[in-house]
Amino acid sequence: MKLLSFAVPCYNSEAYMEKCIESLLPGGKDVEILIVDDGSSDRTAEIADAYAERYPGIIRAIHQPNGGHGAAVNTGLKNAAGVYFKVVDSDDWLDRDSYLRVLKRLRTLIKLNTLPDMFLANYVYEKEGSKHKKVMRQKGFPKEKMFGWDDVGHLVKGHYILMHSVIYRTQMLHECGLQLPEHTFYVDNIYVYKPLPYVNNIYYMDVDLYRYYIGREDQSVNEQTMIRRIDQQIRVNKIMFADVNLLAVKDKKCRRYMFNYLEIVTTITVTLAILSGTKENLNKRDELWAYMKQTDRQLYNKLHHSVISRYMNLPGRTGRFLGKVAYRISRKVYGFN
Repeated sequence: MKLLSFAVPCYNSEAYMEKCIESLLPGGKDVEILIVDDGSSDRTAEIADAYAERYPGIIRAIHQPNGGHGAAVNTGLKNAAGVYFKVVDSDDWLDRDSYLRVLKRLRTLIKLNTLPDMFLANYVYEKEGSKHKKVMRQKGFPKEKMFGWDDVGHLVKGHYILMHSVIYRTQMLHECGLQLPEHTFYVDNIYVYKPLPYVNNIYYMDVDLYRYYIGREDQSVNEQTMIRRIDQQIRVNKIMFADVNLLAVKDKKCRRYMFNYLEIVTTITVTLAILSGTKENLNKRDELWAYMKQTDRQLYNKLHHSVISRYMNLPGRTGRFLGKVAYRISRKVYGFN
């Protein structure tokens, strides 16, 4: 039995994928590393095959036509044999000591037959040129024990779980029918968001496990890149809004957490439209609100009239100014590129 399956989506990753893979190898035979070559045109496939040959039973190389990050995650999940599943992007890596501690804790939890649906750890922004490394912790979540949504403390608005911090129980991901869209950026938000109503038991370990590299010019979270890809951000936003009947989520704390999550993603979408300074993107923002209003009037009203949205949708120069200020502050606080 494999304790933990890693999916490593790779697209033209020859320059950095080895650092990522090497950081996962200390898990030994307890883990499987699924390197998903998503139609790369450089040496990615060759490197993946070499690792698979060198570490049989631990590393598998899977090759597929290009389908984007979501398609690579789908393939990893489809092939995963581990009790737990985690995505590690090919330009990121894990801290060795924290990684070994997490594996030890997962091993103990499985032995005691107390399997959390979601296991959380911290992630660290490894921002290029930055001396201070921002550590993102799960504020309001109990530490080092199993808990449910009722045990979660104050939910900090604007602070939400990212793919980097989460390890999901593999079978639960299958049960919730998780399937990410292909050829779409920013699907990480769907990956975290959609399974949350199925999460009953959570475990948070306060260790700095995931090292999230940020600073490449072509990186998807680069501000100008996000503006150019605003159509994809909007697509993800619409899927999050429509795919989960949020108002039907039974657990009140879970529902509130998910609403906060949806609110901040929508805020980012609206802000990108404002930052672009183009009428075309402002029209896309208005079309997004119209879509939400038509799809679920009750949720639309709640979202549109939330505190953040009220400020983000003020008309004219005031609204645009406040939108820019909100984004600049969030970028500074949370380490966005």
